[in-house]
Amino acid sequence: MDAVRVALLREVLAGTEWPAAARRFAGSLRSSVVSHGGGLLLVGTEEYEPWHLAAHLVDESAWSGCPELAPTLVRHRVRPGDPAHLAVGLGRIETAGRGATLLVVAPSRPGAGLLERVHDARRAGATVLSLDGGDPELMGLAHETLPVTADAEVDLDTVQHLVSAATGENCLPAAPRGRLRFRDRLSRLADQLTAPPPARW
Repeated sequence: MDAVRVALLREVLAGTEWPAAARRFAGSLRSSVVSHGGGLLLVGTEEYEPWHLAAHLVDESAWSGCPELAPTLVRHRVRPGDPAHLAVGLGRIETAGRGATLLVVAPSRPGAGLLERVHDARRAGATVLSLDGGDPELMGLAHETLPVTADAEVDLDTVQHLVSAATGENCLPAAPRGRLRFRDRLSRLADQLTAPPPARW
């Protein structure tokens, strides 16, 4: 999702908790991976693989100049012949320890095998974050969580867009005084175009 669409999405959700909650969560994610120099593992459930979020984080990593944001997508099923970036199985979580950040995306309750691996990774020193449907066991394992329950105004895919965009923004290096980066200018333009017209008296 490009900067203009994210700006429009934030405009639609203005007045709700979601833009600020996504920025808080994104700040935790960014500070964890940047302080450890990377090591971001991204995993979903057996039924749901967060391909879309992985792609957005790779994009944000490139656009923001923050390579630590590029995740390793951990998959429940790896087939022979899968390319290297799609051939990382659940065993990778078992080796996660201090310095690793594990982001779990779970629209529904994760299976016991995944929860056990997440628990072991946390005990080994990994930082655990979760975007989930409100599962109490997963929320109990996570250092930081952003639950998106069935009665929320938004769905989990929308929140993933907000989080990935905010993660990249949090990584922006300080711009030289008086000069804005192209992406900053585009975001500012989108905000101006979507702002309500001034009141006429």
